[in-house]
Amino acid sequence: MNNPAIVLASASPRRREMLTRLGIAIAVVPSDCDESLLANESPEAHVVRLSIAKAQAVAQRSGVPGRWFIGSDTVVVRDVEILGKPADAADAARMLRSLSGRSHRVVSGYAVLDRQTGARIDGAITTAVTFRQLTDGEIARYIASGEPADKAGAYAIQGLGAALIERINGSYTSVVGLPLCEVVAALETFGAVTLFADVPIEN
Repeated sequence: MNNPAIVLASASPRRREMLTRLGIAIAVVPSDCDESLLANESPEAHVVRLSIAKAQAVAQRSGVPGRWFIGSDTVVVRDVEILGKPADAADAARMLRSLSGRSHRVVSGYAVLDRQTGARIDGAITTAVTFRQLTDGEIARYIASGEPADKAGAYAIQGLGAALIERINGSYTSVVGLPLCEVVAALETFGAVTLFADVPIEN
């Protein structure tokens, strides 16, 4: 499809890859929303608000074709602190030391907006992630790999960071950055996709 009806309002290659691996044709049009946390805003409210804002911002942009728009946002929460992307190597080290040997939450929001009808499905998915105990050397070498630089919480579960994680309880794809089960279900509800439609069924 030259102009897919489904538009991902994100520049994240991980979100794009998860959708395209399912055979879902999408266009990618990043949003430019302010992602600042509002006062007294919970992590769940934060990611849902931003997911909606991203989908709406792209849907309202002139010249962008498409009918269904997907927005998503992910934060890492340790105790009550939201960990964003590290400012530098020292900040990444601080984050990783604080996660070492402990459990934290990864909260991912999603929103699927039908521009034609104005209907929307959105929500937030929380997954518990537990790190094994890390040595200072392991933290330093992981940071030297460059992977933590642009990742919330300074790690990537789909990359080298998988070796840091002892277990997860919840949605793996949500930790990667997109609650794939919920997003696909929303697209199916809207009639945007039919999953496995090209797979022949033997009688």
